[in-house]
Amino acid sequence: MRAALVTGGSSGIGLEIARALGSEGYAVTLSARRPDKLAHAAAGLRDADMDIHAVPADMAIEDDVTALARAHGDRYGRLDVLVNNAGVGVGGAIEGHPTPKLDLQLAVNLRAVYLMTRECIPLLRAAGAEHGKALIVNMSSVTGKVGEPGLAAYSATKAALIGFTQAAQGELAGAGIQATALCPGFVDTAMSDWVEGVSKEEMIKPADIAEAVLFLLRTSPACRVPEIEFARAGGRL
Repeated sequence: MRAALVTGGSSGIGLEIARALGSEGYAVTLSARRPDKLAHAAAGLRDADMDIHAVPADMAIEDDVTALARAHGDRYGRLDVLVNNAGVGVGGAIEGHPTPKLDLQLAVNLRAVYLMTRECIPLLRAAGAEHGKALIVNMSSVTGKVGEPGLAAYSATKAALIGFTQAAQGELAGAGIQATALCPGFVDTAMSDWVEGVSKEEMIKPADIAEAVLFLLRTSPACRVPEIEFARAGGRL
C-alpha cells in the first residue's frame, strides 16, 4: 500500500486529485478546514471503496498543520505523495487592501505549504529510499507566472510557491523526492465563480489537474518535471 496526503481536499481540484489517487489504490489522508464539508467528501470517496482518513485542519494555524502531518503518519506510517492544494484568493487593488486579507493568503498559500512540507519530509525520505520516487505537488497558478492586476497578493504567493518548489527539489532530489508546481489557469471550481467573460464550460476541469498528478507518478525516477502550466483552449496564460 502507498499513501498520500491532500490538503484542500473537500471539493474542486483537491477532491479530484484524491479521487484519482484513491482509484489507483493509494490510501489518502484528506484534509480541509470545514469538518462538515470534509466529512461529506470523504464519505463519497469511501462509498467508492477508497481508504480515506479525514482530518479537519485550518492551514492558517501552525498547530493544525503539524497535527495533520502527525495524524497521517499515525494512521498510515508512510507518505508517498504530498499534495499541497489548499489555497485562498482575495481580490482587490493593492491600494487599501486590508492587512488581515494579505496575511491570510500568505499564511495559507505559502507558509502552510512550507510547514507541511517540512513536517512531511521524514516520511517522504523513507518512501524515496524505498522505491526511488516520492512526490510533492504544490498548487501554484498561472498568476504565479504572470501577475494578475487585482490579485496582487494571490499572485505573489503563487509566484513564491514556484520558487519554493524549485528550492525544495534542489534540497531533496538526492533523497528520491521530486517536487512539481502545477500552474493552472481558470479551473471550473467554486473559486472561479467570480470570473466574468469565461463560462464554466470553457474552463479547465479539476479532472485535468488530477490526471497531471497521475502522469507525474507514472514517469520514471530519472524524469523530473519542475512545473506544468495549464491553459484553457482558446485562452491565454
